Amino acid sequence: MRPLNHATFVAGQITHDDLSAAAEANVKVLVNHRTPGEELGQPSSENMAAMAADAGMRYVEIPVAGIPSHEAAVRTLEAMDSLEPGERILMFCRSGMRSTAAWAMAERLRGADADELRAQALAAGYDLSRLPL
Repeated sequence: MRPLNHATFVAGQITHDDLSAAAEANVKVLVNHRTPGEELGQPSSENMAAMAADAGMRYVEIPVAGIPSHEAAVRTLEAMDSLEPGERILMFCRSGMRSTAAWAMAERLRGADADELRAQALAAGYDLSRLPL
């Protein structure tokens, strides 16, 4: 898990063990940005939802192929806005890049500065310099 800000983490594909660590970090919402069947052997959405429930988290599936759409950004923002004070969110995809892009696009909908978002993403290891924000 890589922090983007105080409430948001991103990651590549996660496992049950990752959810234990996320629960300890007060993650309450798990967002899956992978498309179904994207990669051989990836857990199904149903499996991920069950793992999230076992860890005491809400599960949201927002499939993204390529650059996140406006709809994906809006749905990501809705998931982010569902947090109670002190709660955190973990978004994942294959590498974390699509989740980071969806997070940045969602934050732009709130009016966040594009350069600041790119800097936060880069600090977490994700280069969004070519993403139109």
